[in-house]
Amino acid sequence: MLMRLLSICFFCHFLFVAANAQRITYSEPDRDDQRSLNFDIIGKVGANYLVFKNNRNENTITVFDNDMKQLNRVNLDFFPDKVINTDVLAYKDFFYLFYQYQRRNIVYCMAAKIDGNGKLSGEPVELDTTAINYFASNKLYTIINSDDKKKIMVLKVNNRNQDNNVLTTSLFSSDLSLIHKSRITILMPDRSDFLNEFTLDNEGGLVFARPSGTSQNDNITSLDLVTKAPTADTVAFINIDVSKIYLDDVRLKADNINKRYLLTSFFSTTKRGNIEGLYCMEWDKVSGRAISTVQNIFSEEMRNEARGDGNNKTAYNNYYLQKILIRKDGGFVIVSESVYTSSRGIYNNRWDYMYGSPYYSMSDYYWSSPLNSYYYPWGRWGNNNQVNRYYADNISIMSFDSTSTMQWNTIIHKSQYDDFSDNFIGYGTMNTGGDIHFLFNQLEKRTQLLNEQVLTADGKVERSPTLRNLSKEYEFMPRYAKQIGAREIIIPCQYRNYVCFAKIEF
Repeated sequence: MLMRLLSICFFCHFLFVAANAQRITYSEPDRDDQRSLNFDIIGKVGANYLVFKNNRNENTITVFDNDMKQLNRVNLDFFPDKVINTDVLAYKDFFYLFYQYQRRNIVYCMAAKIDGNGKLSGEPVELDTTAINYFASNKLYTIINSDDKKKIMVLKVNNRNQDNNVLTTSLFSSDLSLIHKSRITILMPDRSDFLNEFTLDNEGGLVFARPSGTSQNDNITSLDLVTKAPTADTVAFINIDVSKIYLDDVRLKADNINKRYLLTSFFSTTKRGNIEGLYCMEWDKVSGRAISTVQNIFSEEMRNEARGDGNNKTAYNNYYLQKILIRKDGGFVIVSESVYTSSRGIYNNRWDYMYGSPYYSMSDYYWSSPLNSYYYPWGRWGNNNQVNRYYADNISIMSFDSTSTMQWNTIIHKSQYDDFSDNFIGYGTMNTGGDIHFLFNQLEKRTQLLNEQVLTADGKVERSPTLRNLSKEYEFMPRYAKQIGAREIIIPCQYRNYVCFAKIEF
């Protein structure tokens, strides 16, 4: 009887472990995919897993099966010789590959529809063109989409006149049928005004910010929220009163369930002062008014937990807002990370990145894309000095209710640095609905191992056991990871000098 009971307990334990184990499947390294490879994980399209790759002038789609074995490598022979920029937007059975290129004095913005086998469906579609009198090295167009992917917008900004920026928008449906095209002049009353955080809601409405400071390398001292209806040829300006605080880098997020816009930013109470808290404003689309405006001050307990090696006063000075997750009840979760660099032993703070300000948007040309990458400060704005070491430390997670009042906060502790590349620091996330999985490298016994910590709905952090089937020969790049299913994620990794990809199933 005792042996039978022990057998049942062992069997149940085995089922529990099996149910909670992770399966890692690695792709075979391709000799053409050296570490200088540019890539974009497209995701699961049909029954296959697709990755876009660019190696100099060669552009391909690599098709993997469920076991990450390469089925095909499709050369994109319809691409021009030199492409300025590419973006991907994946659906269940196909994906769009957006690309920009220049021919003589015309820049073209194109879209190609490609199936799950990497094959072109029909001919590429021209979305817009721009005549310029210089050679474009940076993208002119930004592609944004609504959360449900039913609306797609192509936009650009002509900032030749500092007093009047010209915004051109083209709104498309999911089949790339043009819904409406607008050309709108945006007044820029102050020389330090700029446009950023362009966001498209599920109805096709556009919202963005027009911040301003006393100079281009200062805090934000005034702010307008700018909205545009889907088929309107005008915009509406909503002044946000921030006269008593100094904002940092503004973030915008559309709450499509409750028809709201969330605007948030770290803030200080003195010019270029220490970060004091998080400013949150929720704007209701239906009533056309702010339903909550809250300045959440960070407590000493929060600062002590978040500070790392610094002191409490400067605890949040190296944190940058990175992710905003909207809940159905109108609440939201904000994720930030402590990131910074050092050059020749001198640490750079948030004001040392390009022209002094970590939020100011600069362009060398009159036509510019109004969005930049907002993951790391050195990736967004560059650095005037040669960067010798990259750091990515603790992750701060804060939860708020529908009135922007903080419910709980927690810190995931980590310490990362790299002297040669920022590819292997930072983190990736996978949202399973109830929990959020954070994946990042951590040095253990002189070996970088991929760690997993799980954030539960009530704000508790649980450290998971070491991932099974981890190989020391693979170095993971979790900040480039992409969730491709309810419990699947693809993480690029480096095997010796080659780039390959690992699929993790939870």
